[in-house]
Amino acid sequence: MQIIIPMAGYGKRLRPHTFSRPKPLINVAGEPMLKFILDTLAQIQIDEYIFIVGHLGEQIEEYVRETTDINAHFVTQDEMKGQSHAVYLARDYIDGPGMVLFADTLFETDLSVLKNTDAEGIAFIKEVEDPRRFGVVEHDETGRVVRFIEKPTSTDNKQAVIGFYYIRDTSAMLRAIERQMDAQALTKGEYFLTDAFQLMVNDGAVFRTAQVDAWLDCGKPETLLETNRYLLEHGRDTSAAVHYKNVVVIPPVYVHPSAKLEDAVIGPHATISANCTISHSIIRNSVVDEGTRISDTMLINSLVGRGARVSGRWQTLNIGDESITDG
Repeated sequence: MQIIIPMAGYGKRLRPHTFSRPKPLINVAGEPMLKFILDTLAQIQIDEYIFIVGHLGEQIEEYVRETTDINAHFVTQDEMKGQSHAVYLARDYIDGPGMVLFADTLFETDLSVLKNTDAEGIAFIKEVEDPRRFGVVEHDETGRVVRFIEKPTSTDNKQAVIGFYYIRDTSAMLRAIERQMDAQALTKGEYFLTDAFQLMVNDGAVFRTAQVDAWLDCGKPETLLETNRYLLEHGRDTSAAVHYKNVVVIPPVYVHPSAKLEDAVIGPHATISANCTISHSIIRNSVVDEGTRISDTMLINSLVGRGARVSGRWQTLNIGDESITDG
């Protein structure tokens, strides 16, 4: 089994953080997004990981090489032509059964369905209130997928594809992508993978769907904070191990053991990363990245990059690495 993980985008909606780091390495609940993805995939046997990287991609490779022992290949996407284009760039490595997973998709589900399916493809889905940012699927009466719709214009169909797919024969996927690109079948200026899957469905390929238990979106500051809250409430809370003089902890929180706290209120839903120093401050519903110093302030609904310096009055901040702010 192979897995292809496209992650070459610029992550514009998470700027300024993605000016200095690729989106998969942005901190949530004390770890890079990519760490949670790899931990989820560890429940199944994957022989090869294929990462499609671009902007600051060398940081992705360095992280994977230093923190894992997985069999990994790295392919560079220099032109942002879309999902299908990204996957097709890895064609020299792709063969046999495989999966495609987009890197800002954190999810929880039982992947044992992959061992028992008779389908040629599986699209993992989750019901959402507004699917227009994503794609959706339509079924027939047997549960077989008859149509993939990318970026629907209505909210009638709420079964959104989460950006995770299983393909029994990846060579068939590559042939569909070739046809898609030869025909210049673009959706909003890009080659979307669901359009290639639609070609496969039109040719008779059986696609089915599988529901995920949770789908966590890390694509925007507000959704990243929502994901941080979810993860703290589901296993990442370290409040029981946090003991500092004159520090009040309101669970759930993540506080790295190397952080230094003094005269502070932390939480709920706050992440304080390694080597941070927090003094005379209140921090809640925020992610504070490594090596940051915060004093004499109250932070709420904030994202603070690595090595930042923050002081002064009540603030809601979204600042990148090495930023300095004095309220």
